[in-house]
Amino acid sequence: MAVSYGWAGKILRVNLSNGRITTEDTNKYKDYIGGMGIGYKVLFDEVPVGTHPHDANNKIVFGTGPLTGSGAPCSSRTNVTSLFPTNPKHMVADSHMGGNFAASMKYAGYDAIIVEGKARGPVWLRIEDDKVSIEDASKMWGQGIYNTTALVASEMGKEASIAAIGQAGENLVNLSVIMNGYSHSAGGHGSILGAKKLKAIGIIGTGSLKIAGKAKDLLDTNSYMLKELIGANNNHVVPSTPQPWAEFDSKGSRWTAQKGLYWGAAEPPVETGEIPPGDITTVGLRTQKGVKDLGPVAEKYTKRMGGCQSCPIRCFSQLEIPQLEKFGVSRFVSNTCMGYSAPNGVMIKGTVDQFEKDDGTFISKTLGSQLADDYGVWCNYGMLGREFKYIYESGKLKEVLSEEEYNSIPFELLEAGDPAFLKDFYRRITFKEGEFSHLGDGTYWIAQRWDLGDDFWHGKAQKIWSPLGYPVHHSNESGAQVGALISCMFNRDSQSHTHQNLIQSGLPADILREVSAEIWGSEEAFDFPAKYTPMNEYKAKFAKWSIIRNVLHDSLTVCNWMWPMMVSPVKARNYRGDTALESKYMSLVTGENYTEESLDLAAERVFTLHRALTVKQMGTLDMRNEHDVIMDWVYDMDPEMEPFTEGTVKMEREDMQTALTMFYEEMGWDKKTGAPTKDTLNRLGLDFAARELESMNLLP
Repeated sequence: MAVSYGWAGKILRVNLSNGRITTEDTNKYKDYIGGMGIGYKVLFDEVPVGTHPHDANNKIVFGTGPLTGSGAPCSSRTNVTSLFPTNPKHMVADSHMGGNFAASMKYAGYDAIIVEGKARGPVWLRIEDDKVSIEDASKMWGQGIYNTTALVASEMGKEASIAAIGQAGENLVNLSVIMNGYSHSAGGHGSILGAKKLKAIGIIGTGSLKIAGKAKDLLDTNSYMLKELIGANNNHVVPSTPQPWAEFDSKGSRWTAQKGLYWGAAEPPVETGEIPPGDITTVGLRTQKGVKDLGPVAEKYTKRMGGCQSCPIRCFSQLEIPQLEKFGVSRFVSNTCMGYSAPNGVMIKGTVDQFEKDDGTFISKTLGSQLADDYGVWCNYGMLGREFKYIYESGKLKEVLSEEEYNSIPFELLEAGDPAFLKDFYRRITFKEGEFSHLGDGTYWIAQRWDLGDDFWHGKAQKIWSPLGYPVHHSNESGAQVGALISCMFNRDSQSHTHQNLIQSGLPADILREVSAEIWGSEEAFDFPAKYTPMNEYKAKFAKWSIIRNVLHDSLTVCNWMWPMMVSPVKARNYRGDTALESKYMSLVTGENYTEESLDLAAERVFTLHRALTVKQMGTLDMRNEHDVIMDWVYDMDPEMEPFTEGTVKMEREDMQTALTMFYEEMGWDKKTGAPTKDTLNRLGLDFAARELESMNLLP
């Protein structure tokens, strides 16, 4: 690309086996937008079927998109694509991280980094604009993520953005992460870097990103978004408490700002206050996530809210808790959402007060988040704790462990509600100490190893969504068939928040049904919570649109926790958002004429390539019966109630088959198998995939 706007124009390729470092033109991937799209194209073209995730032949792609680094809000996301260790077929999957890493990559001049091969010994990758080198990481190997980050920074300087793995990734624990900024993690791919002996990537980018439009136009668009469209974390657009400026409120909203609620440990303390929409300078006060994630006790320990480059929504609470030093960890902690709640899920007997009234859960969450983050252990969206609960309480753990190993685990701490148990728990998994450590293999693999039966797979408490071994993540409980369909389509837990952000925005359901009619053609696309109706074509459109926008965001790359702007906090707009905002930014940044339709079509191409790659890797056409399968508990919960009865979120088997058929029709996939057809692949410019699948007898 001679002149590139939005895209940096180059992709960095690093072969760790032979030390070769090259660049190539991003233009060859432009039809796939960026980020996720680049990752799928590389994996489809270059990684042979049957490759194990930890083989040297596997590749991992760190991808960004044309909006990252442009100044567009909520746009510093890194999409990480590789084979996935936890699913049984090791199919392609993505993980994601925020922070500053993506923007630094763009400012260094790269839209993506492709890492291939395997180093002979521990190395780290040093990137300073066009100066790239593979460095010795011997002194970092064996260190946690925190120390590794500090060691890389000591060599590169404080300006460096650093992504690293902990000891869990080094030891090829399937449930491991890649993390930048001490708490922005991409879950499930840490062991890929460990297998390649790549401990960290450090980047300093001193360049800039060219945009085609005028700076004033970009600033005006930002102002429009921040004043009229954006809400709080997850784009919740109403406050959590009644306030004079707000027509509506919702207890579950992450718009927690209110009078008398502070960043209590700031100097001086900062009151969040009543923050009506319209003032750009106070957007960052809307989400006091410390109390949302950690409870009221967190208020006095909250120093500030942090987050990602270019994002006004500060969803990472940053706290100073001196008591944590008594557990041998730092007093400073930063995290959000599952980073806090998942470690507490390991404390299956609850926690007791540690230092003050009602601080047990608070200490458990903050201690556990530090341990897991430093070791680089991934929670598999909370499954790790639920699996531990099952094998411990069912007696299975005592059965599969030797008596000596079982007795060496300090269960007395667990039973007493002492969060010090977490130190032993995470250490065993990280360093693969004994049979217990196989909890780090992931759901599918421990079920096979320990012969866990139907009550494990189909028990509601475990929340296993698929026989491929991944959990519920905004599934049937979020939008009925819409959430269920979305959760069937990926090769790991669904990380799509598109539908969730609408459903949980806090606005009354009647307004959300009106919005649904405007976007998908009928109010019938939207079900009232726990008041579900049978499948219809509009729900299929809602599901497709949600996935397509999710894929679009992970390719642009912008935050799917915040985008798209379907609704607004502004009453004068009748609470309507602007679903064309992505195309407005793309046109402004790249200088090319993008519309909603053209961007959605590009995202559909990316998602269909994901499906084609999944067919190729599974070696079967029958996606309906071998991939898009839901565990029985989703159909069997609440046995005293029938599906479509108010008060239950259970699904009905025949109706879900209808839902799959309708969704396949929307995608242009074969209705019988759920595999992409030749006509659809060709229509989307994926004729190369059609030819390859046809040669493998994998076209319907």
